[in-house]
Amino acid sequence: MKITCIKGSPRKNANSSIIADKLLNQLEKPGNEIKTFELNKLNYKGCQGCRGCFTRAEKCTLNDDLQDVLESVRESDVMVLASPVYYGDITSQAKAFVDRTYSYYVPDFLTNPNPSRLNPGKKMVMILSQGNPDEEAFNDIFPRYSYFFQRHAFNDKFLIRACGVREEGEVLKREDVLQQVKKVAEDLL
Repeated sequence: MKITCIKGSPRKNANSSIIADKLLNQLEKPGNEIKTFELNKLNYKGCQGCRGCFTRAEKCTLNDDLQDVLESVRESDVMVLASPVYYGDITSQAKAFVDRTYSYYVPDFLTNPNPSRLNPGKKMVMILSQGNPDEEAFNDIFPRYSYFFQRHAFNDKFLIRACGVREEGEVLKREDVLQQVKKVAEDLL
């Protein structure tokens, strides 16, 4: 199984990254190939709306560090997208990545029953951490992004969510979150 992990936090030891590492540790099995990208260390832009992916190529035509990430997701069976919640949404780093997945669409994606260039049967894990302890706050993030990735052939989608974690490493004390990680790992394997 090929797994691509995309960490969207600008902080090195962010709770969302810690959760992702815990999940990846459980997925390290013989035959599994894992690639991890820390978006904040890469040099890239968000989607430029050039539509080059529809007119000049079958992939994003921007030549920057995100090309390797997009290609890794294309080749993977599982994508893990980890982000803290900043200002009610995923980070700008993660959002720029998501916007660039527009290049996975076929040109007639609005009417085509198979709107994505990606192979079907992919799985997505979204990891969200937020300082706000209210589970109702920002609970619209996963369904919103899940909709777009469903159109890109990510049929199985999983959420690991940690609410009320503000301090670095605080998530390690949260047995409920660690149980979510264990359950998702079991479901993936």
